[in-house]
Amino acid sequence: MASIFKQQYTAKDPKTGKKVKKKSAYWYIDYKTADGTRKRVKAFKDKAATAQLAAKLEREAEQEEVGIIDKYKEHRKRPLKEHVTDFKASLVAKGNTAKHADQQTKRISTVFEACGFHTWQDISASKVQKAISNLRRTVEIVQRENVNGKRVRKQETRDLGPISAKTQGYYLKAVKQFCRWMVQDSRVAESPVEHLQPKRATSAKRRALGPNEIRTLLDKTRNAEPIFGMGGPERALLYLLAVETGLRVSELKSLKAECFNFGSNTVTIAAAYTKNRTDAVLPLKQETAEMLKDFLKFKVPNGSAFNMPHTSNFAKMLRKDLALANVHCDGREKLDFHSLRHTFGTMLAASGVHPKTAQDLMRHSDINLTMSRYTHTLRGQQAKAVESLPNLSIPATQQQVATGTDDQPIGAYKPAYKKLAKNAYFDDDKMTSIGKQNGKKNQNADIPKPCREVMLGNKKSQMSPSDFNRARQDSNLQPSDSKSATLSN
Repeated sequence: MASIFKQQYTAKDPKTGKKVKKKSAYWYIDYKTADGTRKRVKAFKDKAATAQLAAKLEREAEQEEVGIIDKYKEHRKRPLKEHVTDFKASLVAKGNTAKHADQQTKRISTVFEACGFHTWQDISASKVQKAISNLRRTVEIVQRENVNGKRVRKQETRDLGPISAKTQGYYLKAVKQFCRWMVQDSRVAESPVEHLQPKRATSAKRRALGPNEIRTLLDKTRNAEPIFGMGGPERALLYLLAVETGLRVSELKSLKAECFNFGSNTVTIAAAYTKNRTDAVLPLKQETAEMLKDFLKFKVPNGSAFNMPHTSNFAKMLRKDLALANVHCDGREKLDFHSLRHTFGTMLAASGVHPKTAQDLMRHSDINLTMSRYTHTLRGQQAKAVESLPNLSIPATQQQVATGTDDQPIGAYKPAYKKLAKNAYFDDDKMTSIGKQNGKKNQNADIPKPCREVMLGNKKSQMSPSDFNRARQDSNLQPSDSKSATLSN
């Protein structure tokens, strides 16, 4: 039976200075838990409310003792910050990088702080959606000024406007991943945000470069000035390697001279730098391997293969070289360094590589990702496909009729199966001698039609002599005509 009471404590009387006994302002509850231990909890100042809480605790202890328990109660009361910390640890334990774990938890914390969530019970799907749509981009600007002869550091936060729909999707994805993990870890029963869908992004899509554009880019880059501390020939070799292997920016930046094996013409990327966290060994073209071997012969094995700039300058560097090569795109498309990986996937498809082989070279877990997102239609392919259609602009009444064996108008579309059928079968409508010759019954009238001598237009056609004799034998007819059949020209 639970009991309620007020704790007594000893305090000094400020007037007399003597020690006196006092009672606490709050009531306390002492009850027996399901495992038989005694537990004391602080309740309310109101005795009636404390009695109700004592009855509830005692009832829950009895339910837990017989197996009827609420296993999510403790997790619902815990602060969300503790759950987010545990979620971050689980991401790292699964093999994700610390950078990725920090990025995901930062996005989750940003949304929860904007919504004012403190516990799991506070999470509301509508508030999450509204908070994400109101997020804005900010940048910290640090300036140093002279104030009274002293250097003073001033930091200013500048608002750059609302985040894009694509970035909003990243925030929503992080929150949904956290809530899904809470369910999988048996901390809650269901996710309150599982039904939320991201906004449809309307940003420009990447496009792939065509073969001539790649050649022009490489030629112009080899003779270009250094950019971001990287010379023209080195940049051209980097672009060529990216187009022929599909390596990502982080993977290219991680390459060392020892990663290249010129005996087997392969390049190895360590698992720490790949997206799927597995070692990748990719083949190199013979010509590219020879250029890389000559380029790396003076570099130490554990040194960086390329003198690459900061990751944020990769797109700027490529755009400068694309401008030199006069390669541009319209407002519906964009060209950045990752477009070279898209170019690799597109060139594989255009070269007739089997989709499964292309998937393995791209290191994708889903073939749909390889074929739909990373395989593009090169410029000019659509126009060539339309030009291959038959000419339908000439009216049928104005076409000249040919005098050939098929009696088809000039320029008419001839399906392939019609050409095969013409060579395989005779046209009965063009036969000129059937059943009678000079008013008399044809002696070969009972011979099957395919074995008859027929006239097609103004040319004669008949079966080969061996087939002709075999047909006569099958029909139990003896050849009575002394004249031998001749092949038409």
